[in-house]
Amino acid sequence: MTTFLPKEVQDGLDAARARDLARKARYRVEMDGQQFKILKLRDNGFSVDAEHAVHLRGLVDVYDGSRHLYQCLIVASSEENGQKWYEYKRSTVADDKAPLDFYQEPNTPAGLLTDERG
Repeated sequence: MTTFLPKEVQDGLDAARARDLARKARYRVEMDGQQFKILKLRDNGFSVDAEHAVHLRGLVDVYDGSRHLYQCLIVASSEENGQKWYEYKRSTVADDKAPLDFYQEPNTPAGLLTDERG
């Protein structure tokens, strides 16, 4: 069985699908102060709306709302169904604190209380 839809109907379905993905998107990518919604996020890359996105390349930051998730080095890989796909060359998990430059014992006390009597 073959299924044929007129071009106008197929275009309308594709536009509705893209609007739905953009509305539900919670991830975003930021580069040089510009932000773009991530439509789909995978282990090896992500996609953004091809119509509104500039050509992204290089170092970008990926966010989940306001939480910084990754700092990634990306390259464009393909474009399909109105989505531009980017692949990671490198993806580093973002951390909210600086790494320690010394070994810390697992049971180290958080602070030291001293005797104030004398």
